Amino acid sequence: MAISRSQLVKELEPGLNALFGLEYKRYENQHAEIYTNENSDRAFEEEVMLSGFGNAQVKGEGAGVSFDDAQETFTARYSHETVALAFAITEEAIEDNLYDRLAARYTKALARSMSNAKQVKSVEPLINGLPSTATFKSGDGVALFSTAHPTINGTFKNTLTTQADLNETSLEQSMIDIAKMTDERGLRIAARGLKMIIPSELQFTAERLMKSQGRTGTADNDINAIVSMGMVPQGYRINNYLTDSDAFYILTDVPNGMKMFTRAPLTTAMEGDFDTGNVRYKARERYSFGVSDPRGIFGVEGA
Repeated sequence: MAISRSQLVKELEPGLNALFGLEYKRYENQHAEIYTNENSDRAFEEEVMLSGFGNAQVKGEGAGVSFDDAQETFTARYSHETVALAFAITEEAIEDNLYDRLAARYTKALARSMSNAKQVKSVEPLINGLPSTATFKSGDGVALFSTAHPTINGTFKNTLTTQADLNETSLEQSMIDIAKMTDERGLRIAARGLKMIIPSELQFTAERLMKSQGRTGTADNDINAIVSMGMVPQGYRINNYLTDSDAFYILTDVPNGMKMFTRAPLTTAMEGDFDTGNVRYKARERYSFGVSDPRGIFGVEGA
């Protein structure tokens, strides 16, 4: 359905002082703080987790050496979605507009809608991967944030055993648990937390935890171990699209964690309709958000 003069009555009358409602600032590219962006030329992308070998065994004198097998363990698939939006304006509405170019104004609104959709989609794995929701699963078949990600040699976790609000204790325990992560054969890996992603509700708590030289919430003259040890060296980033007000996430230095694949970048197009004279405008892009190795992120949904 095209935007007609009946929907733009005031814009067709003299004496109008201002048009407003489309000038709001927007939060730009907050997904880039979470995901590594790669390009894709396929309908979907798959990334395969490989297992190495188990712990080396003692070889007795004169005995044969032990052999071990390596294998594939699971596959993470990224299925690209097409996101698009369009609008049309009647020929008469364009002709009779007295103030500015309708197309330019609503094209900006179209870009705003496309940007907002991307930011909303980017946090869906984080929101839906929490233990209480567990609808977004990693390639190993369990929720993105789980205390029992299956491996060939047991399990590993990327969430707290007992969910807790963001505070000194929960952040320190998260860093301890990250350092205890193992690979697919149960060998300890040298993982560390790099950056924390939080909703806007936790920004003041995070600032005190990450910037205070002394411990927060105590009269003791103790140092802030998180600060003095250089934990979470990249600090924290606020994501205004997270809907769980007490969940927090820590990106680790494990490679091939959270990824975004761009199949087709944002493009815009316009065309006129010969019969009606209406002008149509469209924006479209294709992308996917997901995770390859769940060790790349640690998530806590709060108490």
